[in-house]
Amino acid sequence: MANESPTFSPLYRQIKGLILQALEAGEWRPGEAIPSETELAARFGVSQGTVRKAIDEMAAENLLVRRQGKGTFVATHSDPRAFFRFLRLIPLAGGIEQSNSIPLECWRAKAGQEASRILGLKLGDPIIIVRRLLEFSGKPVVVDEIYLPGETFAGLGLDVLKDYQGSVYSLFETRFGVRMIRAEERIRAVAADRANAELLRVPEGSPLLSVERVSYTYGDKPVEWRRGLYSTAEHCYYNELG
Repeated sequence: MANESPTFSPLYRQIKGLILQALEAGEWRPGEAIPSETELAARFGVSQGTVRKAIDEMAAENLLVRRQGKGTFVATHSDPRAFFRFLRLIPLAGGIEQSNSIPLECWRAKAGQEASRILGLKLGDPIIIVRRLLEFSGKPVVVDEIYLPGETFAGLGLDVLKDYQGSVYSLFETRFGVRMIRAEERIRAVAADRANAELLRVPEGSPLLSVERVSYTYGDKPVEWRRGLYSTAEHCYYNELG
């Protein structure tokens, strides 16, 4: 039997790729319904079952959301159900708390070696740096420092961050057309320095979680580098495996 080509891809994966291209091009915006399986099957010249398999996989990856009796929609960060996907912090007592984002600073800079490497920029390209505090039940729990490509987020300033009612990712999606679809995180333990200890209202030297994240949009393009310090006095980082 002849060897399969190394570029071989099942038909449903090819259809998934075509749907992803349409999403990246903005044909269907976050929160909008996509065409029915029957319409997509006719568009791509494949069976409805092939389209269904592609959509099932995209729904499992939180790219699309099926709604019983209503159809399939593009996932959006404005959906409260998406909140926990990118912030896996819960109270020690259990449950899920909504956070309150307090922007502290927002300034423009030039990408150094680390930022340019992580965000796929040229050395010296414009970037935007945001510092913010996350509160849960009125208590400070997270200090974030967020690095963003300057051209992608042109127009982002402290006033925009303060005026927006919703999550930062929802702001990025609605104002700048950038949807985060996946992220990679690295977590380690650190001791609180004086400045961050004051912000988090914990003693200097207290144990904190350092969470470094790189978030990607369509095409596996990095569009956010985030470094956060998490106080775990009353919260823990929760992840479900399997």
